Amino acid sequence: MSQVAHSLSVERVEMLEDADMADLCEATDAAIIESGGFGWVAPQGREALTRHFRGVLLVPERELFVARLDGHPVGSAQLVRPARNNEAQAWSAHLTHAYIAPYARGHGLARMLVRRVEERAAALGHRVLNLDVRETQNTAISLFEGLGYVRWGTHPAYARIEGRTVAGHHYYKILDPQRGRPMEALFPQES
Repeated sequence: MSQVAHSLSVERVEMLEDADMADLCEATDAAIIESGGFGWVAPQGREALTRHFRGVLLVPERELFVARLDGHPVGSAQLVRPARNNEAQAWSAHLTHAYIAPYARGHGLARMLVRRVEERAAALGHRVLNLDVRETQNTAISLFEGLGYVRWGTHPAYARIEGRTVAGHHYYKILDPQRGRPMEALFPQES
C-alpha cells in the first residue's frame, strides 16, 4: 500500500481569505465536536467562528497561527502576550486554543504548530510559555508533556462539560533564548 505525501505547514496569519476562513471554521467546529482543544463545548457555526477569528486578528496582544494540510487550514493556535502595562510578566506568554481537526491528525501538525508558536514567542523575547488544558484531553496532555512542558498544578474545578466538573492542568516551558541572556542567568542555581 503506497503512502500519500501530504503538504504540511504552519504559518502566522494576519488576515484570512474567505475560503481559508471557511476551512478554519469547519476545522474548529470538528475539534469542538470531538472536544479537542477549544473552550467551546458545542459547535458554533461559521458565522460565530468567523466573528471570533476576525476579532482575534484585531487584538494587538494575540497572534493567530494556522496549521495547513495540503494547503487547507485544519487547526490553529494563539500566542497571547501580556499587555504592555504588565512589565513584570513581559518575559512570559501564553499558548491557547491549540487544536487540529480530527480528520487531519496523525501527520505531526500539532507538534509543528506548538513548535512554531514556541519559536515565535522566543523570537519576541519571551522566555516562558504557559498553557492550560482540560484533564480529559489526553492526547494534548501527552503532546505537551512530550514537548517538555512541566505540569505545575491542577485546578480541580477548571471547567464544566455536560454538567460535570472537570479538572484542568497548568503547564509551563522554559524557551531556549534566540537572543539575550543565557538560560543560566535567568534561573541561577542556588548554592
